[in-house]
Amino acid sequence: MLALAAASAATNATASAASVYLEELTSPELRERIAAGATTVLVPVGGTEQSGPYIVLGKHNGRAHLLAGRIAERLGNAVVAPTVSYVPEGSIRPPAAHMRYAGTISIPDSAFDAMLDATARSLCQHGLRQVVLLGDHGGYQKNLERVAQHVNKAGDAACRVYAPTEYYQAASDGFAALLRKRGYSAAEIGAHAGLADVSLSLALDPAQVRSAALAHGPTPGDGVAGDPRRASAELGQLGVQQIIEATVGAIKRLPPAH
Repeated sequence: MLALAAASAATNATASAASVYLEELTSPELRERIAAGATTVLVPVGGTEQSGPYIVLGKHNGRAHLLAGRIAERLGNAVVAPTVSYVPEGSIRPPAAHMRYAGTISIPDSAFDAMLDATARSLCQHGLRQVVLLGDHGGYQKNLERVAQHVNKAGDAACRVYAPTEYYQAASDGFAALLRKRGYSAAEIGAHAGLADVSLSLALDPAQVRSAALAHGPTPGDGVAGDPRRASAELGQLGVQQIIEATVGAIKRLPPAH
């Protein structure tokens, strides 16, 4: 029994050391990864917000984490930082936008920008040469670009920060266009917790989706834009592949740090 336990522990340790996720590595393991050629760190940015009765509050966090992991594996020279889970979601008092729904967490733009700025600088300090901000939510895309520009202007040329738009474009307009070509209407596809949104979650982590709720269409005031009743993992997988391909291509086209 002791031998089996030891073998299992050794296997788990080996698997963790091979992980692309920073939080699953020890500090020496990360140093070794960088010394062996890891140059890029992906910073998945999610958000904690309502998606009506259909998807859990951590939708963006889980999706950004999983997609960043797959993108890093494709790149081969990348690791993934912990997901940023707190983002601007609208005025807290009086509540606006998603803050009108229970469970949404919002922080000011200034706090969000400062957190991303410090995160990027921290990662640069450890010898990584490219910090790539990947945002799963539309509301803060300009923030990501602003932070990247600010750090690059003030920082070391040996490490650059990027906020490629291809990730979110593929997840939103790109996926919607693909679904329209397959005959789905814009009203179904939606912009929030509709067919596109729910399909992505079904493909990546079906536990995010409340399947029983999909039997009923959206109702006014429930925080949903779209109709997810025909959502499926198969449709979502099309979007997942599109996001990965577009983002990997965009990162490979980035200029190397000097």
